[in-house]
Amino acid sequence: MFNKRTKIKTLLAGEFVGQDVTVMGWVRTFRNNQFIALNDGSTNNNIQVVVALGMLDDATLKRITTGASLKITGEVVASLGKGQKVEIQAKGLEVLGDSDAEKYPLQPKKHSLEFLREIAHLRFRTNTFGAVFRIRHSLAFAVHQFFNERGFVYLHTPIITSSDAEGAGEMFRVTTLPMEGAPRKEDGGIDFGEDFFGKSTNLTVSGQLEGELGAMAFSDIYTFGPTFRAENSNTTRHLAEFWMIEPEMAFYDIEDNMNLAEEFIQYLIRYAMKHNAEDLEFLDQRLAEEEKQKPQAERSEMGLLEKLRFVVDNQFERIIYTEAIDILLDSPAYKKKKFKYEVKWGIDMQSEHERYLVEKHFKKPVIVTGYPAAIKAFYMRMNEDGKTVAAMDILAPGIGEIVGGSQREERLDRLEQRMKDMHIPAEEMSWYLDTRRYGTVPHAGFGLGFERMVQFVTGMGNIRDVIPFARTPKNCEF
Repeated sequence: MFNKRTKIKTLLAGEFVGQDVTVMGWVRTFRNNQFIALNDGSTNNNIQVVVALGMLDDATLKRITTGASLKITGEVVASLGKGQKVEIQAKGLEVLGDSDAEKYPLQPKKHSLEFLREIAHLRFRTNTFGAVFRIRHSLAFAVHQFFNERGFVYLHTPIITSSDAEGAGEMFRVTTLPMEGAPRKEDGGIDFGEDFFGKSTNLTVSGQLEGELGAMAFSDIYTFGPTFRAENSNTTRHLAEFWMIEPEMAFYDIEDNMNLAEEFIQYLIRYAMKHNAEDLEFLDQRLAEEEKQKPQAERSEMGLLEKLRFVVDNQFERIIYTEAIDILLDSPAYKKKKFKYEVKWGIDMQSEHERYLVEKHFKKPVIVTGYPAAIKAFYMRMNEDGKTVAAMDILAPGIGEIVGGSQREERLDRLEQRMKDMHIPAEEMSWYLDTRRYGTVPHAGFGLGFERMVQFVTGMGNIRDVIPFARTPKNCEF
């Protein structure tokens, strides 16, 4: 029976001494034809299996190579060697899967992250990615637990949609029309009436608009699903396919929205710190080693665990956009022309600006509100000044914006005018406007890019290293 096995993480807690157990996993190292370091992915720590000399024939010994998978039965005993509390004295060993030691890419040595991206199908077996993806799992679980505890309804919004919630137009088209010889209208344009859905459709950039519909019935909902952006961006912060968490709350204003988002971020970090302490300690040490290789001026002021505690223990600073611009204009970085992008009222702040506010000026997470209407989406509530909207972005150390949200425009006339100004066809969005026609209420919501959150908690420098298989421009491997 294969499921009658004990996980290595459980065994290493030391409660099985004197008992016979069955373990299964992959060989990390095998030395002296006697000591096997076995790992099953439940923890970065291996269990040492001691094979008595003469127990196995030469043919079997040769099959115990790095990467091979084994089934071992034996007695758990207190370890005589350093580095582990317990080990297993093998009584039986079966090779489940061979691994050619000459060809196996993951030799027991340090590999670069770039190399590991090329073999993403095997990189889960390394300590770094074992830690990252166990933390990713915990954070995903914590997302559902947080909202469930607060009575939110989990809503699955469509992956295929005919609307562009962000208005940026960077979308992947979904079609069954032939690549060549697509049906045409009289004006020469493609006739999407002949397509599968009878209209032009694309992969979703956000579940927000549909989420608002749910909030108008359940009061509090959240979505957590894949989203897609066809932005030709090859940076360490962008993916073409990523996961978004988007709560929408009826009877919330911008202040309620900020409070929930702050509480949410702190909850997720606390959950990981409690349930993944071992993995976070490993990544903290890994990051410290990485930082030592950098010039002094580029090193982070805080270690990973220190940064996480800092976010959990501090209230987030709250400022309006105008104050943020004034701080940037008055900064030594601006005066010494250290910023690559210009600073003036009306700009969409770049990552370097956001990070300056967080890391240099306030030295804590910052929530910026009151952005210029011209750089924000049509659904955001217009402030009384007629120039700014009730938007909010949460900026975190290391990566800049981690959450974007707003109070939504609940006044039908204002929303229709804004859509007209932004050339968004109201007739195609009549279903959305119905929420303002029939019992409209003040409401708000935000979006948290899940990979950016995982990146923040794990300290990984590249977003491609916190999603199992990255989808980026010119790259769709595995």
